[in-house]
Amino acid sequence: MTHDATPWQAVTQQPDQLGESPFWHPHEQLLYWVDIPARQVRRANVFMGTVDSWALPQEVGSIAPAQGGGLVLALRDGIYRARDWGGALQPVARFNHDVATTRFNDGKADPLGRFWAGTMYEPRDARRAELYSVDCRPGNGQGGKPAIQLKAQNGVIANGLAWSPDAATVYWSDTTNHLIQAWDWDAASNAMRHHRVFRQFHPKPAGWQPGMDGYGGRPDGAAVDVEGNYWVAMFEGARVLKLSAAGDILAEYPVPARCPTMPCFGGDDLRTLYLTTARHGRPADELARYPQSGCVFSLRVDVPGLPVNFFSD
Repeated sequence: MTHDATPWQAVTQQPDQLGESPFWHPHEQLLYWVDIPARQVRRANVFMGTVDSWALPQEVGSIAPAQGGGLVLALRDGIYRARDWGGALQPVARFNHDVATTRFNDGKADPLGRFWAGTMYEPRDARRAELYSVDCRPGNGQGGKPAIQLKAQNGVIANGLAWSPDAATVYWSDTTNHLIQAWDWDAASNAMRHHRVFRQFHPKPAGWQPGMDGYGGRPDGAAVDVEGNYWVAMFEGARVLKLSAAGDILAEYPVPARCPTMPCFGGDDLRTLYLTTARHGRPADELARYPQSGCVFSLRVDVPGLPVNFFSD
């Protein structure tokens, strides 16, 4: 089922370069997201139409709310904690990847409060992206230090992190290879088993250029609804897809931007789908066709999404 693009509403008027990692904060009634190359965290009061911005010293790939207030943030070189909006960045976990070629990208908290974040290998010519979980919960067995686990690897750009409503499946995509993967997951032990292809999309056709037909995009960020459907932004595909728990396409939502990046569910009933988009590095004729590229959009949907998970420390 293809839905018309007109129901999308622009939430922001000032476009981001590369918006990502949106989440709806249920206590604050604010929408959070990041602009990666601008090194900014943003939050919007969607009722008032106001947007606050917070400048950071590095690119911020993803964020999640924390149970104790503030945020956990995946910056280029590692994971940080900020207790307050605009507050000091406290290092949580540093990593030994080469920050000249690799940075953290997509990330979220899991249903038990661990923060997961994946890296991207910016030259994009080798499978060096990895996915980590960082457990800072009291009683994690590390004597007050974070418990860090490598959960997956062999990707190029980590994206699409999400969990099923029963917390028995974890999803992770490799955008460059047009691949969404899934594993059975045990929340208590944090064990992943039964790796499988959730959906493989067709690669970009040889010689394809923006504006041409024949390419549906590649899987970027994602969110899951209460029925277990996986909603994925198709970068360069100008659409969001709703996939069943079996990986079948249930619905397609054309987007007024060539490069949607990540959806999330928000509002009191979690039936508003928010969507970040990108304009960074896009050709002029594409931006003329999609002048709101980089803005955040919203769309009312029939099925509520899962609420955001909070990081626990």
